[in-house]
Amino acid sequence: MVLGGRTAAADPVKPPASRVVSAVKSVLGWTLCLELEAAPFPVASWGYSDRRVFAFIPHYLKKTSLRRPPFVVHFHGHNTTAEAAMHTHRLREQLEASKQDAILLVPQGPVMAADSSCGKLEAPGGFARLVHDALRTLRSPDGLRATGDVALGHEPGPVIVSAHSGGYHAAAQAVRHGGLEVSEVYLFDALYADADAFRDWVLAAKNEPRARRHKVVSYTTGGNTEANTKWLMAELRKQGVACVEETVEGTLSREQITLSTGVSIRSQVGHTDVTSEYMELRDCLFASVLPRRLGTSWFEAKRGARPLERRR
Repeated sequence: MVLGGRTAAADPVKPPASRVVSAVKSVLGWTLCLELEAAPFPVASWGYSDRRVFAFIPHYLKKTSLRRPPFVVHFHGHNTTAEAAMHTHRLREQLEASKQDAILLVPQGPVMAADSSCGKLEAPGGFARLVHDALRTLRSPDGLRATGDVALGHEPGPVIVSAHSGGYHAAAQAVRHGGLEVSEVYLFDALYADADAFRDWVLAAKNEPRARRHKVVSYTTGGNTEANTKWLMAELRKQGVACVEETVEGTLSREQITLSTGVSIRSQVGHTDVTSEYMELRDCLFASVLPRRLGTSWFEAKRGARPLERRR
């Protein structure tokens, strides 16, 4: 079959069954390392063999039952690993701070490479297979032993996709033909290409109510990501989609970034820090359609320039 412009031969060796490799509990919650058959790699002829997908379940979900567990799936950028990206961008800390009922998944992409390919996710339905495989593995006996206080249903709930830098292509494949409904996409200085995929995905649900619309948030630090973000927002506005633009980070209100379908934010921080310096992922999650049982004061200042909080 042809994946991402390359021809991939059938894998001659059946991969081992999906499993929980390790589980670590901290004050934030449970971090599990999974090896999944539906992980982006390996794919024959691609050269990457790491099947790991990291899952994080926040501590406040202890003794809860998620009939349809929501997921936040983050795709890391170039020249890093999934584990390093979790630390560098404080992904677990930001989900925990948002108090949203969701599980974080961070799949391993190309290891320490300047490569945006995404292996099995290039094929139609690959993203759905990844999320369902992760959920089945978390529900397996090993997964239940690690997180026995959290009851998970068989089907995923709302799904949000996040990407930093070179992770844009995996995010685009998820919304283009991933086989699973994606509610929102957050691009952190990541819109280097595939802008048409995000445009088409937003427009496919432009007449839906807020709970079922497709929302895109694009942070940019300039250059190609800024130019592509301007093009994307212009295309959406032509079709009557409500978009807002921020040229100085912090000037849009929390209400605006919550209610708008297209959000463009010009950040003043560097490329590496754009995901977390001002708790950007946390704020996107606060403004999302994800369910939350715990109270928050975030919306008390919903109008006017929103306060920016540096990461701790």
